[in-house]
Amino acid sequence: MTDKTEAIARFIREEFPQARVVVESVSDRCATVSQPVAETDLRPGGTVSGPTLMALADVALYVALLGEIGIVPLAVTTSLTINFLRKPEARKRLIGECQLMKVGKTLAVGEVSLYSEGLEEPVAHVVGTYSIPPNRSC
Repeated sequence: MTDKTEAIARFIREEFPQARVVVESVSDRCATVSQPVAETDLRPGGTVSGPTLMALADVALYVALLGEIGIVPLAVTTSLTINFLRKPEARKRLIGECQLMKVGKTLAVGEVSLYSEGLEEPVAHVVGTYSIPPNRSC
């Protein structure tokens, strides 16, 4: 694990202790995160809930952005659009792979592909925008 990945993983663990997301890697405009699926994440019929998938995608975007601009706690989501593509596996870890498409002075746009661990086809595709605070020393 790189120093950048470890620093961001530590920040997520400390600032979001309720989160079950694991920061797997952070590199040039990219991040990979994962999360185990719990019973509380399931909807009737045994599928993973939309809010669970959206939350994982949001964290993937946040982690990728922090990898680019440094740890800036006040960067916030301004939009998040998700397309559910297929039913996630209820007993497999979720994987989120983020690629930032543009990082400007005040906004960043990225996309996230969400997978059930071990499956090639994504279960969801997400596009999101983050607002970057003007004073990054927060």
